[in-house]
Amino acid sequence: MKANFQQKLILSFLIIFVVFTTGIVIFQQRQARGYKTEALQEKLDAFAETVLAYMARGAAVDDLDSLLFFLPENLRLTLVDWNGQVLFDNAVTETAILENHADRPEISEARRRGYGTFIRTSASTREPYLYYAKSNGAPYLVRVALPYDVEVRSFLKPDNVFLYFILALFLIGLGFIFYVGHYFGRSVRQLRDFSLALQQESPSGQRPDFPKDELGEIGEKLLANFRQIHETQAQLLQEKEKLLLHIQSSAEGVCFFHADRTIDFYNGLFLQYFNFLSAETRTIDHLVLSESELSQVAEFLDHRNGDDHYETRITRQAKEFLVRVNVFEDCSFEIILTDVTAAEKTRRLKQEMTGNIAHELRTPVTSIQGFLEILLNNSINGEKAQEFLRRAYVQTKNLSELISDMSMLTRMDEKQDSFERVSIDISALLEKVHADSTAALEEKRIGFQVDLPEGLTVRGNENLLYSLFRNLTENVIRYAGEDISIRIKVSGIKDGMAYFSFADNGTGIADERHLNRLFERFYRVNEGRTRDTGGSGLGLAIVKNTVQLHGGIITVKNAAGKGLEFLFTLPVSRTLTGRIKK
Repeated sequence: MKANFQQKLILSFLIIFVVFTTGIVIFQQRQARGYKTEALQEKLDAFAETVLAYMARGAAVDDLDSLLFFLPENLRLTLVDWNGQVLFDNAVTETAILENHADRPEISEARRRGYGTFIRTSASTREPYLYYAKSNGAPYLVRVALPYDVEVRSFLKPDNVFLYFILALFLIGLGFIFYVGHYFGRSVRQLRDFSLALQQESPSGQRPDFPKDELGEIGEKLLANFRQIHETQAQLLQEKEKLLLHIQSSAEGVCFFHADRTIDFYNGLFLQYFNFLSAETRTIDHLVLSESELSQVAEFLDHRNGDDHYETRITRQAKEFLVRVNVFEDCSFEIILTDVTAAEKTRRLKQEMTGNIAHELRTPVTSIQGFLEILLNNSINGEKAQEFLRRAYVQTKNLSELISDMSMLTRMDEKQDSFERVSIDISALLEKVHADSTAALEEKRIGFQVDLPEGLTVRGNENLLYSLFRNLTENVIRYAGEDISIRIKVSGIKDGMAYFSFADNGTGIADERHLNRLFERFYRVNEGRTRDTGGSGLGLAIVKNTVQLHGGIITVKNAAGKGLEFLFTLPVSRTLTGRIKK
């Protein structure tokens, strides 16, 4: 017979209550017995302390008989040396016949931690005892014992008052469980009857009298939900219309087919893409899948073997389309056409970027490896070894610079909001750039001139702006030649933007076709020459990204006469009158 909800509920609560009650009783009984055992052990400990104190005053073993007069009559007293030999036992006349007591549990425990207790049958008297042994550092141990008879057992037996109290609570709780089970069982039955009635009658009829509890609330919710079904059907039609409108405006071409491959619905973009892929322009009909461009889709539908998803790519007239097919449970399906030409171009650019990064990393790593192999495999000392170490160190600096620049570009691409913007005094910033580059500038005899409005303050990230001017300066140091000068000026301020010019009168770039590619990552005008001068190949890319991150634009041209001139804009925070020249 199948148990109903009420029976299952009562049985579950009953099992939990029985287990809980039994656990409490067992725990209490053990605790009570433990407390009484500790009390009896304390009493035996007092007897043992008395004997130890008596022996400590110089009494001999034979004098222990006189001490027994002051101890309980049924107390057994034993004196054992540290090796387990029995020196005295008031229950045995001939102690010499007794076995060695070193392995007795209470003796072993007392030797280990100073006291020990155990209940067992004596090997010499064949009577059960509660033993207690103690040592206070003397060369012997004192053991006292009480016969484990009815009196001791009764003393250690827990009281039954708590047990009776728990039993009474158990009976009361049992009655409460049956009451709660009956109450909730009745509510569940009412809820079940109402659910069955909803399947046969309209919810607009008389409402049942639900109980005033959570189950009653569930019934009310069921009634309200049932009444909403009819309203939801109308809303579903509206949502379907919204979905169709969304598909119409989607950036993908979507076409739905019935199980017999007839068209159910398609949007305008699907028509546009389909005609682009087709040999001739025409309207959509049931012959869509007969087109040669979609022959792979038709083959998948004919032999899909339980697969519900299929993807392929079609390239036509320099455009690439992703074709996706999703088959639904009723064997209807949809075809989605997506123009992935731009995404594919981005993917190829990323592949090229990965190749460039690997290429750029290979040069310093190979150089470092070569220098270290020479040092490891050859006995090179003195200046030659120092020269190889210096070259390896230079390559590690180049490698570190490359990794740092790549990290900065990645952060500018992905976490633009993470850069803190503050008001920056550009003159002070350029002074810092000049100070940090002084040695390199003096080595190539390069002048550094600044012509800015006094008090010009730019709103931006200080580290990025420092990197901007530092990279432009290092670009001049590496590639512009010697005995030249750098000039930084602001040609004007308009609409909150300062128009900067960073120019040099160095070698410049003869072939102007290279100018538009200078800001590309890893692009080099002259591969061999630029590699010899060092640099990560990312400096000008960082410059461009920094300007764009601050809302500006940047261009580069050959300066009048010779050299390069970078023109860019940065947002102004505030401007004071006057000009500063350096």
